[in-house]
Amino acid sequence: MRTRTAYEFAGFLVRWVIVGLAAAFLLSVLAPGLVDGLRGRNGSEAPRAEAPSASRRGPFSYAEAVARASPAVVNIYANKITTYRRVYQIPDLTQRLLQYVPGPLMKRRDQSLGSGVIFSADGYVLTNNHVISGADDIQIALDDGRVAQAQVIGSDAETDLAVLKVDAGNLPAIDVPDGQGAEVGDVVLAIGNPVGLGKTVTMGIVSATGRQLRMSAYEDFIQTDAAINAGNSGGALVNAVGELIGINTAFYPRSPRADGRSAQVQATEGIGFAIPVATAQAVLEQIIRNGRVIRGWIGADYTDIPAPSGATSRPQGVLLMRISPESPAAQAGLLPGDLLLKLDGDAVADQIELRNREAALAPGTKIRLEGLRGNLPFALDLVLTERPAPSTTGA
Repeated sequence: MRTRTAYEFAGFLVRWVIVGLAAAFLLSVLAPGLVDGLRGRNGSEAPRAEAPSASRRGPFSYAEAVARASPAVVNIYANKITTYRRVYQIPDLTQRLLQYVPGPLMKRRDQSLGSGVIFSADGYVLTNNHVISGADDIQIALDDGRVAQAQVIGSDAETDLAVLKVDAGNLPAIDVPDGQGAEVGDVVLAIGNPVGLGKTVTMGIVSATGRQLRMSAYEDFIQTDAAINAGNSGGALVNAVGELIGINTAFYPRSPRADGRSAQVQATEGIGFAIPVATAQAVLEQIIRNGRVIRGWIGADYTDIPAPSGATSRPQGVLLMRISPESPAAQAGLLPGDLLLKLDGDAVADQIELRNREAALAPGTKIRLEGLRGNLPFALDLVLTERPAPSTTGA
């Protein structure tokens, strides 16, 4: 019994010696690789994980986009003579009776600040109409430090755009993207001359598209939270690679103070608006070609069809509100309350789409309109005329 136990113990010991030798051999082979992997072959710390590529984390800087677009953005100084009547204040009892005594007419020179975008190397500059309206002297400060006199080629109050011309050599033109326009969520940069500070860049995203502010007949604004302040008007809204997607036009002002007086400073509150580049280009080309924008006109005011009670979506088409006398719509027999659903066989989505399609057609174009009067369908033809000035259309 004892001999048997001794043999078992000896066998157990031999097995453990063999296992130990094998482990020592493996350790001697693998240990250098493990140590090198943990500390590096030169004895330094283990290498850090490689940083994610810029395409995964987004660009670390928009400096290249700014460098590409900024030279084509200019500062505009529009001067005009304003006539006003000087008022003399009179004291005490007499003032209570008369309040003031009118004085002579006086004149002063006012200057409005704005921005513009160079669209072509031969000197065509696009800006907002309200920046240069009424100005008799317009100076443009170029990115390279030169100052040039600008001539007004034409303006379009209905889109608040104006085209200027400067005679200067070596002008950088803005790049315009091909294809699809701005989409909600796109990173954008606003470049301009806010409050006269000089060239300034702010960043944000596209917050919404197709916005209407009811300031004019043709509105299809890009909304952005990139800061747009007084002086940014007419400047560039560019995408993340420096291509123009819009002309900065308006910002949402701060609400009045609680005491009823206007706030001393206006702020964007993250709500700014830009005219899409497609609209801006179309206006630019027409003004250069014709000196003004020529639009087709049906001769009716219309709005979107209201959604039925409880509906989650609005029906396609437009509701006619007013028919202008002697207009194509009146001559064709359209009536207020008619629903227009198709133009030349294609469905009409809403008033923005119809207004843009109508304006894009040349006066004299014959179109076919289809819709509903009550519950009865109708179809008729009419010939577009040129849209009159806003003051005569009520727009």
